[in-house]
Amino acid sequence: MAKGRSEVTEAILAVRAETAAERGPKQTRTVAARLGLRQRFTELWRSRELFVFLVRKEIKVKYKNSVLGFLWSMLNPALTLAVFWVLFTIFLPNHLPDFVVYMFGATLIWNFFQNAVLGGTGSIVGNGGIVKKVAFPREILPLASVGSAFMFMLFQSIVLVLFMAIVWHRPDWSQMYILVPALAAIVVFAAALSVFLSAVNVYLRDTQHLVEVVLLAWFWAVPGIYAFSGNVHDKFARHHLLWLYFLNPITPIAMTFQRILFNSMHPRYTNEPHALIPNGVLATYPTHWYVYSDLAVLGISAVLLLGAIALFGRLEGNFAEEL
Repeated sequence: MAKGRSEVTEAILAVRAETAAERGPKQTRTVAARLGLRQRFTELWRSRELFVFLVRKEIKVKYKNSVLGFLWSMLNPALTLAVFWVLFTIFLPNHLPDFVVYMFGATLIWNFFQNAVLGGTGSIVGNGGIVKKVAFPREILPLASVGSAFMFMLFQSIVLVLFMAIVWHRPDWSQMYILVPALAAIVVFAAALSVFLSAVNVYLRDTQHLVEVVLLAWFWAVPGIYAFSGNVHDKFARHHLLWLYFLNPITPIAMTFQRILFNSMHPRYTNEPHALIPNGVLATYPTHWYVYSDLAVLGISAVLLLGAIALFGRLEGNFAEEL
């Protein structure tokens, strides 16, 4: 661990030297400075090499001294896929071909979000020794946790792609582009929560444990192991509370992935734009519904990220004393 921290310190010092050369000899950055948002983003951009280094470090440290190394990041989702397939094909058959693809589409998104937020929440406290010794943009630490979680999601995606190839399940290639705003939305939303919670956790150490409990409950608010259509949709719609279900920003993003990946089971469209086919799995919302929903989440998440970085800047001045 000490060696790892030494490498991080050296990387931070190297980035600071390059940044100082770009700024000129008269400009310096102090830890307690109240920097504007533009200047904070400029600092983050100048520290992009440090961000890449921290992401690579987190990935390497997780599988350090293991024989299989990065293969562990794919064995875990592969086992999950196998369990889901056996469960819903043999023991609890639901007569829906490849329903595991529907489930894993949401699981991919949720695993990324959960790992990013949990890792980001404890990132400042976990790197307290470095934070107290060297001046650098502290926001890099929670953002690096988001970056490493994103890389692990890419590794898990490989498992899903291989599974879909084995069972000859084809996604909706024609609508693949709508995954771009969905991915952007979940990344920015996770980054906003990670930056905010990492700062709060320095002062309130119970935050990390509270986040774990909240995420455990939050998981069941996402249509992952159950279908959105049927009971979920009908019960909320019956009481005109469907809007309440979509207040969860993860829901439209997960549904977007399911819409694309679970393409073969998507029911046909009807004259009613929001109608659901009985015994269907996916809602019959048109493509633009998914795009607009994801863009709405992206816009709100961007505002939250700006607020989180501004709050982080106000709180980081006392990090050294608290740690």
